[in-house]
Amino acid sequence: MVYQLYYWPTIQGRGEFVRLALEEAGAAYVDVARGEHGMKELMAALAAGDHPSFAPPFLKAGALTIGQVANILLYLGEHLHLAPRGEAARIWTHQLQLTIADLVAEAHDTHHPVSSDAYYEDQKLEAKQRAAEFVKTRIPKFMDYFAKALADNDYLNGAHVSYADLSLFQVIAGLRYAFPKALARAEKKQPALTRLFDRVAQRPRIAAYLASPRRLPFSEEGIFRHYPELDH
Repeated sequence: MVYQLYYWPTIQGRGEFVRLALEEAGAAYVDVARGEHGMKELMAALAAGDHPSFAPPFLKAGALTIGQVANILLYLGEHLHLAPRGEAARIWTHQLQLTIADLVAEAHDTHHPVSSDAYYEDQKLEAKQRAAEFVKTRIPKFMDYFAKALADNDYLNGAHVSYADLSLFQVIAGLRYAFPKALARAEKKQPALTRLFDRVAQRPRIAAYLASPRRLPFSEEGIFRHYPELDH
């Protein structure tokens, strides 16, 4: 099967969580919007079908069209062997991914606390207030939680990598970019998370992906944005 990933072509964004899973598995996929006439295809696909997605990313897998990052990864985890087989562990992995989704949403709202349709420059005061709380309490709380989930294991489910590990890697990478001071403090307190990050980054297919042009850089157009005035 050749998967078709539909996401905005110029940013990592939420689509990156899906890309990392596909890359780790060595799956054949097309990043549709990066091709010729790709945005036209994306918008047409977004409006089509009986079960349309609210927004990108969404994935076409054969006859299936699957939206929402956690839902896509729940499917890929089973089909690409990136999730445990047992029901309890599979649900636990999905729970971790949903918690990561909460963190991603909070990170986004630090720079767009009032409206996603307004520019950052139009809500800088509110962003500074929102980011102060995020840096002070929310980042440490999330990082402590994931460190507890990891415990003394190599990966969140023990010895085998799952899509949740790949997503946690992406979150750490994004927060390092957006809030380098805050992340340095969090990782100093929870070095197990740094070890997980390094372990994922060194996986052969992930390392090759990170060194390739397929891996777009972080920027101030995506979820994780670096505004120095928000990082304390």
